[in-house]
Amino acid sequence: MTKVASDEVRQFTVAAEDDGIRLDRWFKRHVPDASFNIVSRWARTGQLRLDGARAKPGDHISTGQVIRVPPAEPPKAPKKKRERAPLTPAQEEFARELVIHRDDQALVLNKPPGLATQGGTKTTEHVDGLLDALTFGLEGRPKLVHRLDKDTSGVLLVARTARAAAYFSKHFSGRSAKKIYWALVVGMPEIDDGIIDLPLSKQPGTGGEKMHVDEEDGQPARTRYRVIERAGNKAAWVELQPFTGRTHQLRVHLAAIGHPIVGDGKYGGQEAFLTGGVSRKMHLHARRLRIGHPDGGKIDVTAALPAHFAESMGMLGFDEAVGDALPIDDSPPPATRAEKKQKAKAHAKAVRKERRGERRGRRGG
Repeated sequence: MTKVASDEVRQFTVAAEDDGIRLDRWFKRHVPDASFNIVSRWARTGQLRLDGARAKPGDHISTGQVIRVPPAEPPKAPKKKRERAPLTPAQEEFARELVIHRDDQALVLNKPPGLATQGGTKTTEHVDGLLDALTFGLEGRPKLVHRLDKDTSGVLLVARTARAAAYFSKHFSGRSAKKIYWALVVGMPEIDDGIIDLPLSKQPGTGGEKMHVDEEDGQPARTRYRVIERAGNKAAWVELQPFTGRTHQLRVHLAAIGHPIVGDGKYGGQEAFLTGGVSRKMHLHARRLRIGHPDGGKIDVTAALPAHFAESMGMLGFDEAVGDALPIDDSPPPATRAEKKQKAKAHAKAVRKERRGERRGRRGG
């Protein structure tokens, strides 16, 4: 290969050992700094030439041909990490007021409604952005290990160390953490204590912003609910325990059985709003979390209701003490429909195998 220097371009003469190979292969051998994407761009813009004619990466080259190559492109500077803006004293004070439990491994916050857990498109105010105020003398930044919807209030666990983050994440994914939610729902459920077992998936055309029941292709989703008290036929106060963690699971499940959460217009439409001065905000609150602790024992924390929820409880004649008196159900979650089918198939297979063994035994006798 012969190279002719130029201020504008580089020119190379194809050597005998490169005869017949593809042009993109030649670049790999002799100009490895030019990636396939760069070579393709040069070809599309007419900057890559073979004996003066426009060339493509897939063209085969011959000994003696001259390859015209644009000047080497300077390496791209690494993207700078977007630095978080320092928190104001007011933000730091607000973040610390959210803390309802603190130890060496964990923090528990009572997240207010309207505050997102993490940032996203057009979301600049969120819990994750406040965590720098919650180091409390430790070097590492606290880490989120689960989420709550923006309009859902209540218990939010934050790990203070990498070890705690791994431990808590394992417990959440393994469903050994017990999460108890309170909700006010429209109407009066016919069954006081039931399981909602309806698979969910993202609703097409909503950009993933909305979920729906999808019996064919949805992911398994199960929620236990218990009616705590009723306000006539107008509304009910229910306790919810999710056995799975799908996006918007509690909201979709309750709307699907005809009792949307009060204030949840996204899934309940106009029927989700009560008259008589009841707040139009969503009434879904993560009331209690019980989870193992990395150092042994358990974290068991209850979060106070936000103002609008507490006011609605009073207007409807509900007493918080009644709900807190209910024991946590520690029984294992019931099997999903898919798990039941799998178990039935396994049982049928075992029976068939046993019968074949019996027939062989009779023939042998």
